[in-house]
Amino acid sequence: MGCGLYITSMKRWIPFVKSPPHVAVVRMSGVIAAGGRGALNDAGLADQLAKAFRKGKPKAVALLINSPGGSPVQSSLIGARIRRLAQEHEVKVYAFVEDVAASGGYWLAAAADEIWVDDSSIVGSIGVISASFGFHELMAKNGIERRVHTAGKDKSMLDPFRPERPADVKRLKALQQQIHDNFIEHVQTRRGARLSDDQDLFTGEIWVGASAIDVGLVDGVGHLVPKMKELFGEKTRFSVYGPKKSIFQRFGSRLMSDALAELDEKALWAQFGL
Repeated sequence: MGCGLYITSMKRWIPFVKSPPHVAVVRMSGVIAAGGRGALNDAGLADQLAKAFRKGKPKAVALLINSPGGSPVQSSLIGARIRRLAQEHEVKVYAFVEDVAASGGYWLAAAADEIWVDDSSIVGSIGVISASFGFHELMAKNGIERRVHTAGKDKSMLDPFRPERPADVKRLKALQQQIHDNFIEHVQTRRGARLSDDQDLFTGEIWVGASAIDVGLVDGVGHLVPKMKELFGEKTRFSVYGPKKSIFQRFGSRLMSDALAELDEKALWAQFGL
């Protein structure tokens, strides 16, 4: 028994003994944001992605995605990092969607070479959204006066404490269109001829499970372990990587500064009934 354990542990160091295939798994679960409790962002994922592509000479890197989206910039940075590492190490990338890969979550999935979903996974929502509140009537009823002084006429654009101005809305929509165009270009570049000519593809529409195959947003229905074993063999071994948690997260602590971020996160998940 001792000899058997010794041989198993030494396989990776003996040149003529073939090691079982290795797949690195990177878990990406949560809202995409530059900061905040448990948020996915480029800085937080950088080390884990580097290890996934580098350690153990993986046959493939699998992204396990569960995200309703968030920051377009962080989505773009993470996606670009995945593509750089994939090209540098010549490793194919597979994305596996759990509950949802929508908006920025789909941006991450599209960074993979193939996308696989569950029958009930939600994908898509290729669009840009901005939401806020207006308090000017409430303030007027309570005799509250808003005092704002700026150098630059657009410094207080979309101020929630004054009536909405058509010019502000027009400017916001122009900014959103630029981001939307970037999103569309990313999806078209990554998915290519697999995309259908469905008119709702880039309207913010969402698809569930196999219906996303018909429009070319995903490649099929399949789960991570069985699909990887189907491609690389039953003896395939897996290494799992993910963002490191802070000491507050590890011990379940909450900071008051996270309260608004948590509300935003819940609102994003709630869009998809989650």
